Amino acid sequence: MNQLSPSLSSRPVCILPAHPQVSFVIPAFNEEENIARALQSVNCEAQQLVASYEIILVDDGSSDATFARARTCCVGMPLRIIRLSRNFGKEQALMAGLVAAKGEAVITIDADRQEPLSALKKMLDYWRNGYDMAYAVRAHRRDESAAKRMLTSAFYKALNFGNDTPIPVDARDFRLMDRKVVDTICSLKERNRFMKGLYGWVGFKSVAIPVELREREEGSSKFGFAGLFQLALTGLTSFTAWPLRLWTGIGSVVALASLTYGFYLTARTIAFGADLPGWSTLAVGMFLLSGVQLISIGVLGEYVARIFTEVKGRPGFIVDYEYNAEVSQK
Repeated sequence: MNQLSPSLSSRPVCILPAHPQVSFVIPAFNEEENIARALQSVNCEAQQLVASYEIILVDDGSSDATFARARTCCVGMPLRIIRLSRNFGKEQALMAGLVAAKGEAVITIDADRQEPLSALKKMLDYWRNGYDMAYAVRAHRRDESAAKRMLTSAFYKALNFGNDTPIPVDARDFRLMDRKVVDTICSLKERNRFMKGLYGWVGFKSVAIPVELREREEGSSKFGFAGLFQLALTGLTSFTAWPLRLWTGIGSVVALASLTYGFYLTARTIAFGADLPGWSTLAVGMFLLSGVQLISIGVLGEYVARIFTEVKGRPGFIVDYEYNAEVSQK
């Protein structure tokens, strides 16, 4: 059992409510420059909007001083810190927060301070008026490069192509969810999680709130191209099977073309006799068919890899320990 340091234990402790009205879940990874101000901003806004609340910071295996700086805020606000044993990714950090949240409603928000907290009042108003989910969507993407805008648009078109449950375009993880929505998401057993897809899949009465993101004041985004690509691949393989059907179609077309060409060669040979063997034609055909086969196997392999991960049944995240100013457990 960890004990509070003398400097912290001598200061007034903010008691955590047993049954908070709202839980704020903030995933963070290497956000030492932003975390204290992010927590203070959420705390100040919450004091004005709700009667009782808790703030849950999920430290996703940060290697900087994120945890240490967040810990100093525990004595001044109803803050719980959940530290994961390593970096499991934002999707699993969000899940860790949702599992731990006790509120009648849960609000998820990033730690980078780019999302306007002024939208919290609108979210709460919609919730009090009967909506189960209120989520932020980007009002525009003018702050991004043309290449990123094009790739993002292509991703959402591919994700929603033939999908029975369309995923809202440009939706953010900044959202309010009623307790029944949170309980439903937590009851899902899958481990390869694409949260924006799950939010749309569970349904419920939802409303979008356009927001304009601010520029980062400190630090830099931890989501590079590789991370975004991996997340996009998870989304595609979790919510659509059209890539598999696409290569089934391509294979059928190639097989039909090969049979047609074979019949043509047979008829030509019977009519005009055999030509000198065409090694170049044979080589091109072999390379073409080999390439098609390898690509199709690769697409199939992605789906098999997801199945393999699910079958192993490992947890999506592991909690190292939880900390707050009242009790610290390891």
